[in-house]
Amino acid sequence: MDSFTLNLAVIEMSLSKGQYETIDDYISTFSPNVRNILEEIRRAIRDAAPTAEEAISYGMPTFKLHGNLVHFAAYKNHIGFYPSGPSAIEAFKDQLSEYDQSKGTIRFPLDQPIPLELVKQIVRFRVKQNESKKLKKGKT
Repeated sequence: MDSFTLNLAVIEMSLSKGQYETIDDYISTFSPNVRNILEEIRRAIRDAAPTAEEAISYGMPTFKLHGNLVHFAAYKNHIGFYPSGPSAIEAFKDQLSEYDQSKGTIRFPLDQPIPLELVKQIVRFRVKQNESKKLKKGKT
């Protein structure tokens, strides 16, 4: 198990609000302010990847397109944004420099505006990655 998958498994085990069937179910459990932020992120992802499917994976909102595209989740002081591995974080490291991050996680503080255009750019990057992987799999 790679470290990204392990981190997501730990997050899944630590979620205390329960299991959700839809992103709407997940979002509905938060305060109005956090719900608005989560919906803005959801719209940004949908704008950047209109054909991606919504799901709950690892206990959090997920968009899938030829595999996991991105995950996001709300916490006490931040929104966790998980672009399914470290490559997107590395590709956008300059734009992400003001945010706390780790190998597979970006933390957007709740007391600052969420960089929705940057979220869209990261999602588009992930779409290209997943589409490329799908094409490579189709050639083998």
